[in-house]
This record gives sequence, C-alpha cells and structure tokens, in this order.
Amino acid sequence: MHVFISALSRFTQPTGLCRGAANLAKCLAASEQVEQITFVLGSWQRRYFEEDFQLNSEKIKLLEINIKNSSLKRNFWFMFKLPQLVNKLKPDIAHFSFPIPFVNPLFSVPIVSTIHDFYPYEKPENFGFPNYLFNQLFTYMAVVNSDGIVCVSQDTLNRLKYYFPKVYAKGKSRVVYNYVDFEKTQPQFPNQLDLKNTPFILSVAQHRKNKNLDLLIQAYDKLLKQNDIEPSTQLILVGSPGPETGNLIALIHKKSLANRVFLTSSIDDQQLCWLYQNCQLVVSPSSTEGFCLPLAEALYFSCRVVCSDISIFREVGESDCFYFNLDNNPVNHLSQAIVTALKQPRPQLITEEFRFSKSTAMAQYLEFYSTWLEP
Repeated sequence: MHVFISALSRFTQPTGLCRGAANLAKCLAASEQVEQITFVLGSWQRRYFEEDFQLNSEKIKLLEINIKNSSLKRNFWFMFKLPQLVNKLKPDIAHFSFPIPFVNPLFSVPIVSTIHDFYPYEKPENFGFPNYLFNQLFTYMAVVNSDGIVCVSQDTLNRLKYYFPKVYAKGKSRVVYNYVDFEKTQPQFPNQLDLKNTPFILSVAQHRKNKNLDLLIQAYDKLLKQNDIEPSTQLILVGSPGPETGNLIALIHKKSLANRVFLTSSIDDQQLCWLYQNCQLVVSPSSTEGFCLPLAEALYFSCRVVCSDISIFREVGESDCFYFNLDNNPVNHLSQAIVTALKQPRPQLITEEFRFSKSTAMAQYLEFYSTWLEP
C-alpha cells in the first residue's frame, strides 16, 4: 500500500498538529501492509520533521514543496497543485493530516482527512477576524469533500455530529486516538532552561486563548505568595507562539515572574521526555480541546496531572487526573487542585499496554483505509 500524507502547514516550529502528522507517518510505516509513504511538507518544515520528529524510516519519502509560506500561496497550492501531485503519484489513498481546502472530484484516489477539533466554530477568537471565517470555510470543505473522516476523539466525533449531521449520518467517520510513543527516545536535559536541581511545574500548549495559560500563571503566582509550593519551584510553559503570546508575557512581567516562568518552543522529543520524567506535575487548564496529546503524554510517563473538568479530558484522563472547575473563580480552583496533587505520590509506571498506543492506532487506520481499497 502506498499512502500519501499532506502535512504542509504554515508552522516554522514544531506544533501538536505537526506531531500528529509525523505520528501518522511513523505509525503506518510500522505496518507490513504499507510499502511507501509520501510525506509532503513545506521547505520551511523539513528541518524539524527530520530532527525533532525523527522521520527516519526508509518507507517515508519526504517530498519538499518550495513555495512562499503565505496563506495565499499555501491555499492556492492545496486547491490546484495538490490534486495534480496526487494524481501523478497515484497512491492508494491520500490522507490530509488536518483540514485543508480541496475539491474531491479533482482527485483520482480516496481522500481521508483528520479532524482534530472545531475551534473555528467554537473558539473563533483563536484566529481573529476575518481569519476565522476562512478557517470555518476550510473545515467545511474538508468535512464535506472527504471520502472518510478520522476524528481524534469521541468528543470531536460528537461535535462533527452536531455541526455536520448529514456527513455524520453517512457513517464514514470514526475515532482514532492520537498515540504516544517514546519507546526509543532517550531523555536529554534541556540546556536552554535554567532548571539545575529546582522543582518545576510543566504545561505543554500553544499560546491560544482556549489553553488558559493565563489562569495557570495566576494560580502559580498565588501558590508562591501563599507559600503553598516550594519557593524555588519554576513554571515551564512549552509551546509555540500564538495569538496569546503577548498577553502571557505581559502577565508574567506584571506578576514579577520573569525569573520564574519560562516560555520555550525549541524542545525536541528527547528534551520533552526529560521534562515529563522530572516535573512535579503537568497542568492542562484548557476550556476546550480536540484531544490534547500532551495530556496523553503525561499519562504515559505516569505524571501527576491537573486538568480542567471538561468532557475531552474526562475521556482521555479518566480517573488518572486531578480535575478542577473552570466556573466561579477558576484560579482558586486550579491552585487548590495543584496543592492536592502535589501531596499525592507520583503514580506507578504503566506496565500493561498503554491505551493510546502506536499498534492500536495503526490497526485502526488500516481497517479504516480498507473501506476504500479493493481486497
């Protein structure tokens, strides 16, 4: 089987969306049924896909697209050049790793799209005006033009049913969870962070409004002032810059936390592995998510986890997390949850097969692809 994966996006640094695309490729490359994977990316993406995500399988052929990294150029390429490329290469199936604008009749092979979330509809402030209108349009085009839709959680599938009931009724959508795989990753100390032997709280999230990183900074500040955590405890925020970066930096300086709160996006898998293994706990305070891979990663490393009490976190975290309420003084609820979590011993390492494993995802993808492939 030859699978074509489109991963070309605007990001010049690794993001969760990029990691999802890389994981899809590595997952399929582990299958004997898959002989080749053509992985399409922008020229500005090649370095971090090769170095940070370690796409080193002989089955994965990176195909670099040399265009200007602008919305106009990227979307023009998706609409008109991508169909030509797919039809020329003649893969068995094409999988678009996130919603992009395309028209199905232009393709000669089945198209599967991964839907991570419905932020353009639920959190338009993440994109701003008028950008969210285009993101809504691209999500709409991806949903209605795809032969099959992969949702990264049951929660996302429920939202698909709500926003696109006719598409859902066709029965060509299914849940395939994002997976975690650090089996061959050797932890490496992140030298760019001045951690030494100090305890630290970790959060992994892009700087977007729905991530509620401002709540975490305020709760952290409150815990320090009330002496509820060790005075030397630092807060490490790992995530690519976004619309909220300026506000977060301003809040950090307002609270006089510049020497305690550290924002970084230059983290590869080895360094991220070390952070998970050595943190006091992981905090995910989001108001909405499609899946939240960092939450699954934290559970993989048996971290203590504090997260907001939303449906997707209950789906992913089950009874393994400390939940806090986002209503009525969420800063107070979050700080109390952190204190409670820190008093508990770190969970024991997972010995049975992890819920979000590569082998499970691989089997589910191949089963879904078989719907459109001749036996």
